[in-house]
Amino acid sequence: MLPSFPKNTASVLFGALSLGGLLTLAACSSTPQPKFQQELFETGASPYARNFNSSTTDSCEAARRALLSQGYLTTMPRTDTVDGTKNFQPTGDTHVVVEFHVVCTPGEEAADTSIVYVNAVQNGFALKKSDTSASVGLSVLGSLSLPIRSNSDAMVKISSETIPSGKFYDRFFGLVDHYLQTVVRTQPVTSSQIETRMLPVPVQIQVETTTSAPVPATPDAIGQAAAAAALTASGVNVVTP
Repeated sequence: MLPSFPKNTASVLFGALSLGGLLTLAACSSTPQPKFQQELFETGASPYARNFNSSTTDSCEAARRALLSQGYLTTMPRTDTVDGTKNFQPTGDTHVVVEFHVVCTPGEEAADTSIVYVNAVQNGFALKKSDTSASVGLSVLGSLSLPIRSNSDAMVKISSETIPSGKFYDRFFGLVDHYLQTVVRTQPVTSSQIETRMLPVPVQIQVETTTSAPVPATPDAIGQAAAAAALTASGVNVVTP
């Protein structure tokens, strides 16, 4: 025998069940909001940026050393950007690749400061197996066909998401600061005036050789020689001392 309920109690129960059913249907019909629409673009502190008391070149060099020390493959085509990748294998059928992108810009307070922006993307891959079948007809046996099956495995990209963890980037920036404190920084050449002057002309040393030059005749000797020549021409013997 079924229990009997008063009319008021039955109406209350029916109303509660109806309201619960409506709420369940509303919850099932509502779709979650995409994550890109949840961006706040706040002006406060960002987990993807950090200020350093160093030049942009030194900050990016420290970021490159930080990634290299953790096993990342880095590329640095410019002095203000660094890219790095690292592969992970959680299981035999899954593969994860983390891509780092670092940008160094001048700071806002002083000339020798910089702001380092970092972004890390986690790409997920999974092993997918696909079966392919084919048939070969034999004309000798009529319409008989033999099925041929083959399996091919390939890594398929299944996810790609920017890593939002603040502690993840805090550890990276802490390692960058460590290399800034321990590695010698590059010092720019001071813009002082450069003085130029001509080199002294090398002195040429001339070696003089002593030669027996004829002694020039004095006027008296010239006169005596001329008189002696005249007397000799006239037939007078002249005896010179």
